Amino acid sequence: MLNGIFWILCSGAKRRDLPERYGPWKTVYQRFRLWRDNGTFEQVLRHLHLRLREDGFIDLDTWMVDSTSIRATRAASGARKKGACKSRSTNVSAEAVVG
Repeated sequence: MLNGIFWILCSGAKRRDLPERYGPWKTVYQRFRLWRDNGTFEQVLRHLHLRLREDGFIDLDTWMVDSTSIRATRAASGARKKGACKSRSTNVSAEAVVG
């Protein structure tokens, strides 16, 4: 059960994409919610963290709780949409020229 919870958290996949070897996704999710709500999951993580630190498998300088990666769309980087007019005029500010 715990391996299924960690698989979902580490992979970032949807709950429904949980491999069958971990059991039914609904059961894994219900157990995660129950453990999260009653504090069991936090205790497991705390004990795991202490054990890894005692055994020297964790570097406290690089311990992270969350790491997020966001992929920007083409439009966010200034790319034109398909079929857009190619002779689009742009205004250059004085700050951009001086900077």
